[in-house]
Amino acid sequence: MRRIRFVKRSVRFPVSPTLLRRLAFTSIIANVAIVVTGGAVRLTASGLGCPTWPRCTDESYTTTSEMGVHGVIEFGNRLLTFAVGIIALAVVLAVLAQRPRRRGLPPLAVGVLLGIPAQAVIGGITVLTNLNPWVVGLHFLASMVVIAVAYALWRRTGEPDGPVTPTVPAPLRTLALITTVVSAAVLVVGTWVTGSGPHAGDQGAARNGLDPETISQVHADGVFLLLGLSVALFFAFRAVGARDAARAAAALLAVELGQGLIGFVQYFTHLPAVLVAAHMLGSCLVLLATLGVLWSTRERRPAAPAAPAAEPVGATA
Repeated sequence: MRRIRFVKRSVRFPVSPTLLRRLAFTSIIANVAIVVTGGAVRLTASGLGCPTWPRCTDESYTTTSEMGVHGVIEFGNRLLTFAVGIIALAVVLAVLAQRPRRRGLPPLAVGVLLGIPAQAVIGGITVLTNLNPWVVGLHFLASMVVIAVAYALWRRTGEPDGPVTPTVPAPLRTLALITTVVSAAVLVVGTWVTGSGPHAGDQGAARNGLDPETISQVHADGVFLLLGLSVALFFAFRAVGARDAARAAAALLAVELGQGLIGFVQYFTHLPAVLVAAHMLGSCLVLLATLGVLWSTRERRPAAPAAPAAEPVGATA
């Protein structure tokens, strides 16, 4: 009697490296966009448009007509979180579908995916604490961390899986790392400046109690230090013939100068909402440009092929 065998076949949907890279880049754009829209919530005094969390009201998860335009703006920003999460989930699935699967990509993709709900929870805490300025600042910085991980994922999708090789001397790699730390510090102090000034997100929201003029000067000092380090990196990279690194440093300088100009204009024009929103976008661009410089100081080369197994001693042909 003939036996009938049922062969289980797995259906695979291979994802091209180009598609994965585009998805990863889309994730960066989406996370930057939600930072800007989150700023719009604050700048339109809609931070408590939905006065509770995770619901929009005690009875409803969605906004109501009684809550007016502020409720629509706040609820719309919450909905965007789901869109950003869907993109992050698509990236995770694309990473897992790749054949052969790349070891370095899944942790980064999952990190972005998990960072989005974590950032949303911090956003909920800002509502529950009536827009405490320190929590609002943490909410922004959490977004910066997610953007940084998304950037790392995007860069890794365009690299082979071989070992990391420096492209510049060790002192310049150290200088690039110092520049990155200073850039992060400028972002942190920038949240203190925001927490001390207007645009609290609601008319009744508290401020952090810092003197706006003093903390703005500290922030400006940090920006000048960052500019100086970036100029030093540019000329040092050119001196050692590191063209890609020099281009990355030039891009960082251009972004910093643009961001600095916006910052000074907004300060002396009493912080108009449009310029504040542009400054928030500029903060994201400074972070990305800084990471671009750090990434340019190293490269990954293709992994060496595995050596063939040695033939046993005494084996006959």
